[in-house]
Amino acid sequence: MARKFITYFEKEGENYTDELIGAVKDRLENSNHIKRILIASATGESALKLYDALEGMGIEIINVTHHMGFSGKNESDISEEMIEKLENVGIKTLFGLHAFSGAARGVTNKYGGYSPLDVVADTLRMFSHGIKVGAEISIMAADAGLIPVGEEIIAIGGRGHGVDSAVILTPVNAKDLFKLEFHEIIAMPRD
Repeated sequence: MARKFITYFEKEGENYTDELIGAVKDRLENSNHIKRILIASATGESALKLYDALEGMGIEIINVTHHMGFSGKNESDISEEMIEKLENVGIKTLFGLHAFSGAARGVTNKYGGYSPLDVVADTLRMFSHGIKVGAEISIMAADAGLIPVGEEIIAIGGRGHGVDSAVILTPVNAKDLFKLEFHEIIAMPRD
């Protein structure tokens, strides 16, 4: 048996990025098996903050941003300059189709209704939007070959700007969605 703390933020939002990174760092200091962290950072700013806090700890950080066209036709939410900054400190950036919406969103936008993946996403959002994002980016990174399946990682997410949720999970490829395992919640918004 182990007693561990969960950090609860008052509500979701970008105001908790620094505190969330602190909670993740505290958790890493009590773990010797986590080697990788995924962070959902559309602009890359939160990924850089995470790097600054964890520098020298030997943790691989992978930034997951929105796919091209998410905010506008042929637009990227992350600048080339930021991608270069991240690469210079060893952070890879993944542009990928969202695992829980992707092309299915195009179908539901045109014809209405819902996709079975909408049910999965909404179920995870019952915990927090950031926990849904953490699961989603872990599948995206596994499918892109950036992280191995079957190895515990930390996944960090939020809603809109900043991050407010972090989990330890074992990622899977999309074809094995229901084998994804959550092990610990490090932090999440209470409301």
